[in-house]
Amino acid sequence: MELKEIVTVSGKGGLFKVVKPTRTGMILESMDKQKTRFIVGPQHRLSLLSEISVYTNTSEGSTPLQDVLYNLGDNYGDKGLPVSGKSSPEELASFMGTAVPDYDRDRVYASDIKKLVTWYGILLEYAPEILKKQEASAAVAEEKAEASEEKASAETEETPAPKKATKKKQKSEA
Repeated sequence: MELKEIVTVSGKGGLFKVVKPTRTGMILESMDKQKTRFIVGPQHRLSLLSEISVYTNTSEGSTPLQDVLYNLGDNYGDKGLPVSGKSSPEELASFMGTAVPDYDRDRVYASDIKKLVTWYGILLEYAPEILKKQEASAAVAEEKAEASEEKASAETEETPAPKKATKKKQKSEA
């Protein structure tokens, strides 16, 4: 599963996996034990997690959520985060300072950090592969590329040169 397959729906708590697009919307499945499926239409506001970023004080102005999740995954791994959605705003700000040291303290609110903590917990439970950097999958992709190159070179070695076609002279009947 990839981050671009996961959305958040305005007005609904939690995260949802995109199952399939429909003619007028999408079929989503909740990322929880119930695995509830429902259809969303154009009246719903969806946000792909791959398009969300965190405001920073850097020259770029933001950091993609995926980089923040990788950082959290590297620092905390499977043991979970030291804060929860019910932590105090000061604890959340301190935690966010360790996760993203240069985050914009004026534009990132405690409610945003609570969402991040909640989303991390959901992803850790239902899609932990998203929290690990894609180095392993990059290595797999590299191996596949090497294998396809070897296959292509093997095919060119095994394929005999095409034979020259000989034209038969047609006899003309007189």
